[in-house]
Amino acid sequence: MLTIEEILETIKMVQEENLDIRTITMGISLRDCSDADHRAACRKIYEKITRLAGTLVKTGEEIAREYGLPIVNKRISVTPIALIAEASAAENYLDYALSMDRAAEAVGVNFIGGFSALVHKGFTGGDVRLVESIPQALSSTERVCASVNVATSRAGINMDAIAMISGVIKETAKLTADRDSIGCAKLVVFANVPEDNPFMAGAFHGVGEPDCVINTGVSGPGVVKSAIKRAGDADMGALSETIKKMAFKITRMGELVGRTAAQRLGVPFGIVDVSLAPTPAVGDSVAEILEEMGLERCGAPGSTAALALLNDAVKKGGAMASSYVGGLSGAFIPVSEDTGMINAVIDGALTIEKLEAMTAVCSVGLDMIAIPGDTPIETIAAIIADEAAIGVFNHKTTAVRIIPAPGKKVGDWVEFGGLLGRAPVMVVNKFSAEKFVRRGGRIPAPIHSLRN
Repeated sequence: MLTIEEILETIKMVQEENLDIRTITMGISLRDCSDADHRAACRKIYEKITRLAGTLVKTGEEIAREYGLPIVNKRISVTPIALIAEASAAENYLDYALSMDRAAEAVGVNFIGGFSALVHKGFTGGDVRLVESIPQALSSTERVCASVNVATSRAGINMDAIAMISGVIKETAKLTADRDSIGCAKLVVFANVPEDNPFMAGAFHGVGEPDCVINTGVSGPGVVKSAIKRAGDADMGALSETIKKMAFKITRMGELVGRTAAQRLGVPFGIVDVSLAPTPAVGDSVAEILEEMGLERCGAPGSTAALALLNDAVKKGGAMASSYVGGLSGAFIPVSEDTGMINAVIDGALTIEKLEAMTAVCSVGLDMIAIPGDTPIETIAAIIADEAAIGVFNHKTTAVRIIPAPGKKVGDWVEFGGLLGRAPVMVVNKFSAEKFVRRGGRIPAPIHSLRN
């Protein structure tokens, strides 16, 4: 039973501290939609998505009104399309992306994820066709998101896949250059990708998942920042306890919403992802949490340690609140989506190298980074390889969402609007990794991956 104090606290968090449920994401298996005729497969995909997700948006809006808790996004993730489309004789998979986009528009969601391939140990023919189709797919659709997993702690790092996807990123940037290369904002390269992530652009519905499931992603950087501010000059242990307690409360709300939505939609509840996901809104910044801890600017010495404390406390609080915590769960540090991160870049406190160090202890990786459009493909590949190495050798998920904006140079801006925000073009190390990247092959898995 909720007390009056808890109800008032929740109202304050919503009204003053930007608390929200960031997303309700319906995961849908498309494994029964494969067909040798790609037109038939696309028709099945559209029909299944619209049948299962037809009332997803309406249900989310009803729950938001009843609980007085904003539910910002309603989204869909599907089985990696490379697995579904491979049964067909289609030369490219654009029609699959168009079918996904039409279905997403029909049911009213803002994004649909799963134009994806898992290539951490090598390519099948379907994987190659999907990856090659990404630039056209993302430039021809509004709602489709793509992801490629290029590494795992058990398989190592597929450098051939990284080289290929880096060329795809450049081509995607070129095809969407008139919109500041927004296609790249819908493309994520992963190491150790989770199968139940509700957040875009990396969400897909894993092969171990049920036919249909509801996953929720919570947020609340503003709530955590306010709690730290109230804690004053508390020591590190007390600070961690403060964050844990707040993460517990946020997670409880996320699971309540997720279970309610699942019950009303007649599908299982999956997980609640307790990631702190910032937005461009003032007061909704992970960087500002770190600064509230005592850093003059995010990126200053101590930033990695502060982020480690934050990430660990969020996970501990979330795990205590729910037995079904999943997805990414921790703290996101996307530059374009976080006003504090943007300010840190402008002030010279935050560089790509410092962000890379911070990703060793946070939930994702180099996220929503804008770089000069003339950055070589091999440099992009090396940046992705560095991030994958952090994930593989630390048994954690890492990812890269990078935007090499054509015609842009350091100091220019890319503008996306909405949750994707805006980002300054950042400096990239000028020294080449071309010879290293062109070696190709697979970087072997670390010895500590042999745990059987």
